Amino acid sequence: MKQAAHILLVDDDASLLKLLGMRLESRGFRVTTAESGRQALERLGQVRPDLVLSDLRMDEMDGLALFHEIQRRAPGLPVIILTAHGSIPDAVSATRQGVFSFLTKPVDRDELFAAIDEALSQAPGTGGDGDNDWRAEIITRSPQMERILEQARMVAASDVSVLVTGPSGSGKELLAKAIHRASSRSSHPFVAINCGALPEQLLESELFGHAKGAFTGAISQHQGLFQAADGGTLFLDEIGDMPLPLQVKLLRVIQERQVRPLGSTVSTSIDVRIISATHRDLDRSMSEGDFREDLYYRLNVVNLKLPALKERAEDVPLLAKYLVGQAAERHKPFVKGFSPEALNLLASSAWPGNVRQLVNVVEQCVALTSSPIIPEALVAQALTAEENALPSFNEARASFERSYLIKVLKITEGNVTQAARIAGRNRTDFYKLLARHELEPSAFKAGGEVPMGKAYPLSSS
Repeated sequence: MKQAAHILLVDDDASLLKLLGMRLESRGFRVTTAESGRQALERLGQVRPDLVLSDLRMDEMDGLALFHEIQRRAPGLPVIILTAHGSIPDAVSATRQGVFSFLTKPVDRDELFAAIDEALSQAPGTGGDGDNDWRAEIITRSPQMERILEQARMVAASDVSVLVTGPSGSGKELLAKAIHRASSRSSHPFVAINCGALPEQLLESELFGHAKGAFTGAISQHQGLFQAADGGTLFLDEIGDMPLPLQVKLLRVIQERQVRPLGSTVSTSIDVRIISATHRDLDRSMSEGDFREDLYYRLNVVNLKLPALKERAEDVPLLAKYLVGQAAERHKPFVKGFSPEALNLLASSAWPGNVRQLVNVVEQCVALTSSPIIPEALVAQALTAEENALPSFNEARASFERSYLIKVLKITEGNVTQAARIAGRNRTDFYKLLARHELEPSAFKAGGEVPMGKAYPLSSS
C-alpha cells in the first residue's frame, strides 16, 4: 500500500461515515467524505481521489448509479461498494459492470484493507507525490484535464498508438512527453518532429534517413528519426499536414516495423511507440482525400482530446503564477507575481492562442515590469501586443489562402469554374480548399452574405 493514498468515502449514514473515515485515517489514508452520491460527484469535481469507497443503498443516487457516473467522468478510477444488504446476485452484477470489489457490512477490517490495497496496486497514478513526476510539467486543477491525465496514465502502460487532438498551443507535445515518461520506454529517447514545418523531401529524409548520394546534396549517410527513437517514442506533431506520398511510406513502416532509408536497399528493424498530434479535423481531411483512412486507424488507437484554455479557465491563475515564477527565476528574481486585478484580467481573457499565448504574455510582463507585483495595466498592454503579434508561418499561410479564395470568389461572383481557373487549380482541389476554409460559393453571388473570418487583407491591385 502506498502512503497517503486519497480515498473518497461515500455513505448517507453520518455516524458510519465518521467511524469508517477515522478507521481509514488511522491506517494512513487521506479521506474526503460525502453524504450522498450527488455530493460525491461535487467532491470529484474538486479533488482527485485514488479510490472511491461507497455504500450501495443511498437515497436519490445509489452506489451503482454513482459508479456509472464516476466511470463516465473518471474512467479507470477504482470503486469499492459496501452494503448491509449484500447478496451473491448483487455482487456478481456489480463486478460484471466494473466495480472493483463488493463487500458486505459489517465489513471485516482486514478484508476491507486488503481490498483497498489490491485496488490501489492495480490503479494507475495512485499514491504519493513521487508518482506524479511523469506529469510534473502539466499544471492543472481542472477536472476535465485530470480526467485526460488519468486516461493518459492508463494508456501509457500499454504500447498502443495515441492521437492527441486539440487547438494549437493547448499542450499536445507536453501530454505526449508525459505519456512517454509514464511508460516503460521512459529511459529511451523521446524524439519529436513537426510534420508541417518541412518540405516533403526533407521531411522524408528526417523521418526515414538517407544513404550517401540518395539525392543532390546527400554527401553522407543520415540516420532518420525512426532509428534515433528506437526503443523510445516518436512524436509526430501536426500529422494532418503530412503529404499523402509520405503517409503511404509511414503506414508501411508502422505495419512492417522496419524502415528503409532513402537510396538504400537495406531495411532496419525498429521498435518505436508512435504518438501523433494535430489541430486539424482528420475526419474532414479523410473525406476530402487529404488523409489516408488506413493510416488514421493505425494512429488513432486511443484519442486524447485536449481542451482550449478558455474551457479550463480555472487553470489560468494557477498557470500564470507558475509561469511568472519560472520567468522571474531566469530574468528578474525580484518579481513575485501578479496583482489580484491583473490575475482577474488574465482569467477573463479569451486566449485564442491557448497556453502558448499565456506563456508569451507572462514573459512580456516579466520583461517589462519594474516592480515586484505586475500590475493590471501591464497585462492589458501585453494582451494587446499579442493580438497584434506576427502570426506563425502556418497561421499566415492559412490566412492568405482564405483571403485569396474570398477575393477570387468575389471577382467571379461565386462561379467556381472561373475561380478555379484564375487560381490555377482543378475544380476538385478548389472545392477542397473552400471546404477547408468553410467558404460557400453561393454566399458570393449577388446579394449573398460573405462569411467573416480572421484574415490579412490582400492588396487590391
